[in-house]
Amino acid sequence: MSKKYKIQKFAQLVGRSTSTLRRWDDERRLVAKRTFSNQRYYDDFDVCKVLQQQHDKQVEKKVVVYCRVSYRSQQKDLEYQLDAMRTFCLNRGLAVVQWVTEIAGGMNFKRPKFLALITDILQGKISQLYVAHKYRLARFGFDLIDYLAKQNNCEIIIANQEKL
Repeated sequence: MSKKYKIQKFAQLVGRSTSTLRRWDDERRLVAKRTFSNQRYYDDFDVCKVLQQQHDKQVEKKVVVYCRVSYRSQQKDLEYQLDAMRTFCLNRGLAVVQWVTEIAGGMNFKRPKFLALITDILQGKISQLYVAHKYRLARFGFDLIDYLAKQNNCEIIIANQEKL
């Protein structure tokens, strides 16, 4: 059975004031349970819920740009793609945390940097992923990658610069 906490004790556990907890209850952000005498109380589940939310806010999510070409002979195209994405991000005032470049075919799903990117998306470490065109990310299966990203609160933004 889960332990019950009066509002004062719960406030100490989660590092919030009792007035904040009352406001959250009124706003339905964290609904308190009630005793027969209408006193608020919380349980272990509520402690975990609040602490998890605090942890999630502390985990900084990254904005990432991914650029790719298929062959080494396209190195100049990769530089052009990077410059275009820098301009794209600069014009939108984005603070890009990580720039990922890769030379590998778009049909190869075993690309090391691509797999690291997917892992970060699945772990919720990336909030936004920018690519010049969806085929820069993957030749096939973009919709699946986009679905997985959305399920993990990551938005894939296509600059839609097809010439890149």
